[in-house]
Amino acid sequence: MTQLLLMAWIFFKIGLFSIGGGYAMLPLINSELVGYGLMTAVEVTDIVAVSQITPGPFAINAATFAGVKTAGLPGGVVATAAVVLPSLIITTLLARYFFKFEDNIIVRRVMWGLRPVVTGLIASAAVLAALPALYGIESFSDFRWDTALSGLDIPSAVFALLSGIAIIKFKRSPVLIILAAGIAGLLLFGVFGV
Repeated sequence: MTQLLLMAWIFFKIGLFSIGGGYAMLPLINSELVGYGLMTAVEVTDIVAVSQITPGPFAINAATFAGVKTAGLPGGVVATAAVVLPSLIITTLLARYFFKFEDNIIVRRVMWGLRPVVTGLIASAAVLAALPALYGIESFSDFRWDTALSGLDIPSAVFALLSGIAIIKFKRSPVLIILAAGIAGLLLFGVFGV
């Protein structure tokens, strides 16, 4: 029982102080789990690798795997609940007060200012994801306008274009598009070697 309480405390702290999530929580995960002697640094590295290759948010995956590794299934449940609890509490409080003041002119103006910024953030994430997929480069600083067309991976660009059309114009499920693209990619790039 004390190990479950310790897991709850460790992952509550990780969830509370990991602003930015994902890789921002790695130093906390490492220092807490290794510091309390629950895992070795190598085991934490393994948890990170497994958390990256499985679907879902990194924080939840890491907490679940670390909890199961150290305290079995109850440890996984406790660690997962503890890591999401701070976000749940904070979000619930913000939502309660936001809806109470959503008609306030100041709140409305703040939201109008935030909407274009969120759009820009999403657009920049799309560009940063597209660069390695379409050009095989890591950052925008590696992009060259003079070789933009010649450096474009045509099959990948066709995949991206067709996926976008299928989702936006024909309202197809993104899950089906992902599955179809995976199968097509396996056939084109794996079997036929395009």
